[in-house]
Amino acid sequence: MPLFSYKARKRTGEVIEGTLEVADRPALLLQLEKSGLMPVTITNAKGDSVSARRSDKKVGGTERYASLPPALRNYLTRAKPPKLQELATFTQQLANLLRSGMPLVVALNSMTHLSSKGIPSEISRQLKTDVMEGRSMSDAMAKQPVVFSELFVNMVRAGEQSGALVEVLVRLSQHYERFADVQQKFVAALIYPAIVGSVGVGIIIFFMTFMMPKFMSIFEGIKVPLPASTKFLMDLSNFMNHYWWLLLIILATVVMVFKRFQSSAAGRRAIDGWKMNAPVLGPVMKLNLFGQFARTLGTLLRNGVPVLTALKITEQIIPNVKLKEAIAQTREAVTDGKTLAQPLARSKMFPQLMLDLLKIGEDTGDVPGALENIATTYENELTLSLRVATNLIEPAMIICMALGVGFLLFSILSAMFAITGSIGTSMR
Repeated sequence: MPLFSYKARKRTGEVIEGTLEVADRPALLLQLEKSGLMPVTITNAKGDSVSARRSDKKVGGTERYASLPPALRNYLTRAKPPKLQELATFTQQLANLLRSGMPLVVALNSMTHLSSKGIPSEISRQLKTDVMEGRSMSDAMAKQPVVFSELFVNMVRAGEQSGALVEVLVRLSQHYERFADVQQKFVAALIYPAIVGSVGVGIIIFFMTFMMPKFMSIFEGIKVPLPASTKFLMDLSNFMNHYWWLLLIILATVVMVFKRFQSSAAGRRAIDGWKMNAPVLGPVMKLNLFGQFARTLGTLLRNGVPVLTALKITEQIIPNVKLKEAIAQTREAVTDGKTLAQPLARSKMFPQLMLDLLKIGEDTGDVPGALENIATTYENELTLSLRVATNLIEPAMIICMALGVGFLLFSILSAMFAITGSIGTSMR
């Protein structure tokens, strides 16, 4: 049997070297995993070295997945990223298996049999295959960017290098659970207003297209001057019934123009700026963005990711263009050796409370802890702001719906009163 030399890392982070005589490379990897070791490099008897952290060439399109099985390749080229809660569940399951003492390959094999909604078993099966071929788990995950973001990959890599992979996976799970909780709060806050608005619009459309024509046939048969509001509704109903196709064309054109504007750099920047300054929901958006920034950056720094890399990943994750620009400027300033708080303050995008807390963290040498405290503060404020915004939006939607329906009733009833009044006058 061939002889392999290896360099591996213990769970404590200590690097050791040795040799083993085994049948092939996968057998060596399995043996190391059973011994609780994380392979770093493996060299065969001929001296050919293969790094356990090698990465595939970055190519675009479907070429990136050319080496993957067809089923997995089809999933990665067509699928949307998994939901945050699904990713949190997957990560927690893997952390639990590793915490129980399972070697990594065995844990990944078990993951192929566990039910993980949104993440097919082919993902875990490919991870196991890549690890058995000599890749680290972070490099194996980097091959599947649809599922595992750069944040995920870099944190796992930091966990591998520090020998604290299980702890990192637990923190990742908690990280995604927090973000999923915030996302659910946003959805819950908007459900009721969306339902009320949809019902109101539906009632108005139904009345204008089905009920109003019946009233029009009655009004037209009686030669009585009608109120201006009734005439307006009749003209609007006639337009909607005869030129509904024109309304669809106008709507489609507006949507197309808006999407094109939104896809441009200037348009995206203008829309993101409007979101942050919008009444009622603007403060909520800001709290969410600041909490997301602090939570992501703090989590990365806490797990040993270098500050420049952490800022770059955070910049990519933040959905707001104006905040991205501020983070990019901060990253350039940090490259020059400056602290985080100073360039963040110069951007004038971040609140003074965040800057003060971050400055305290820098003075005490615990920037990750300060960022996590900031994230917790803004997440708590976000919960309260969402409740306040919901309490304001709900009655506003009901009032708008009541005004719309009230105008319809007023227009019809005023016409009916005009007709009955005319009939009463003619009978005298």
